[in-house]
Amino acid sequence: MKIENNHILESDLQVVWDSLNDENILRECIPGCQSLSKTSEQSYSVVIRIKVSAITGEYTGNIQIEDVSPLEKYTMVVEGTGSGGSVKAKVTLSLKQVEKGTNIHIAGDATVSGMIARVGQRILGGASRMLINQFFGCIKNKI
Repeated sequence: MKIENNHILESDLQVVWDSLNDENILRECIPGCQSLSKTSEQSYSVVIRIKVSAITGEYTGNIQIEDVSPLEKYTMVVEGTGSGGSVKAKVTLSLKQVEKGTNIHIAGDATVSGMIARVGQRILGGASRMLINQFFGCIKNKI
């Protein structure tokens, strides 16, 4: 499944970058986050409880941060398993200062298996967009 989205946050690039790298803000803003713990400089363990349409369950996994170019971009490699199946995603967040603040371009791919894969691409795509919008809405409120 392709993931692509854009968000403009009305804040300075440095503030947005810092927020996207702040463990406490991430814990508060990741939808359904039950726990988020840094396991190394560039990785986290995470437990997320999701209830979106037919996609319901608790997922335990890891987030690895790669290809970091400060104030420009980083890539997240996410792997998680739960009662509904498993999720693997690789997503790059690219940041750029624009007139109205900071543009964040999200691009990547996700693979799902198990019961959540049976839900269908249309529902999964809508659910992923909704969760991304919730996340960035929360970030916007934090900065």
